[in-house]
Amino acid sequence: MNEHSSEERTTARPSVFRSYGLPILFGLAFGFLLQKGGVAKFHILVGVLLFQDFTVIKVMMSAVVVGMLGVIILHGMGKLELNVKPTRLGPNILGGLVFGIGFACSGYCPGTGAAALGQNNWDALFMIAGMMAGSYLFAISSGLLDRTVNRWGDRGKLLLPDLVRAPVTPFAAGFVLVLIGALWLLESLAP
Repeated sequence: MNEHSSEERTTARPSVFRSYGLPILFGLAFGFLLQKGGVAKFHILVGVLLFQDFTVIKVMMSAVVVGMLGVIILHGMGKLELNVKPTRLGPNILGGLVFGIGFACSGYCPGTGAAALGQNNWDALFMIAGMMAGSYLFAISSGLLDRTVNRWGDRGKLLLPDLVRAPVTPFAAGFVLVLIGALWLLESLAP
């Protein structure tokens, strides 16, 4: 019996490679693809803020399409359980504003900033330092935020299909088609 429980503990615990190696490999691949896609370049990131370059929007929309299809297929196969976080309007709006201001001021978001640093754009260090300082401030103020902002506009666990009272899979399929159409439109209209 002791031997059996030892085997269960060994098989239940993920390997070191699975816990650390795979995330590092996926992170490197993600950064490489961001860099190759051009979205780690300052002028492209600023171009999206000025509505002059839609490269970042096309990359993000493509990622949403692939991610949505993957999640819906894996969920349908029973390989994935949806873990929906509660929709809280206060923290969502405040977090979006802080993120947007940081992006507008630095010209980078967290992923593109790391990729930019990887291609020797040393100005990304300032964004990374600001991101770390913001993370620290968020951590030390989390108690106050839990008592205030995090309670504002709590709507429960919502998905977009819930807002229009549609089943998840057909809604996702339709949404994917809309995004693919928008991608095609952006590609055909944008220079």
